[in-house]
Amino acid sequence: MKRVVYPGTFDPITNGHIDLVHRASHLFDSIVVAVAASPKKKPLFSLDERVQLCREVLADLDNVEVCGFDCLLANFVKEQGAYGVVRGLRAVSDFEYEFQLANMNRALAPEMESLFLTPAEHLSYISSTLVREIASLGGNVHQFVPPAVEAALKDKYQSLGSNV
Repeated sequence: MKRVVYPGTFDPITNGHIDLVHRASHLFDSIVVAVAASPKKKPLFSLDERVQLCREVLADLDNVEVCGFDCLLANFVKEQGAYGVVRGLRAVSDFEYEFQLANMNRALAPEMESLFLTPAEHLSYISSTLVREIASLGGNVHQFVPPAVEAALKDKYQSLGSNV
């Protein structure tokens, strides 16, 4: 059984992320969407909120599970009994960073593979950072995220006293 981990901060999960999970779900028996705690990134949503949003928007996929993690990715992949990690490449600019990560992970866990998928072209420009910025300024993000995420962003920015 081929099991892979799709790690990320998912702050928030976007349609681009969801597209990659759907693509991977056809290629692998089991996928763990691993939501990183990432405290250094100072995420907008708590780890529990990000895990819950991911679970909600990926509930239609039987071979996908979602969990949070706050340890070294190489160790998490081993704990999950996974073959390796799936990562998304949106543009050439992503490649250098992802290549460096893949090589570091290989040094830490030689048996762990890094596999790269590209999102559908119409989703390739979407990033969580841009979605958060648009939402924080009261912009409409419905074309970039599922309705549950759009609602969560509105609620979060209203509670923070933002423009939304």
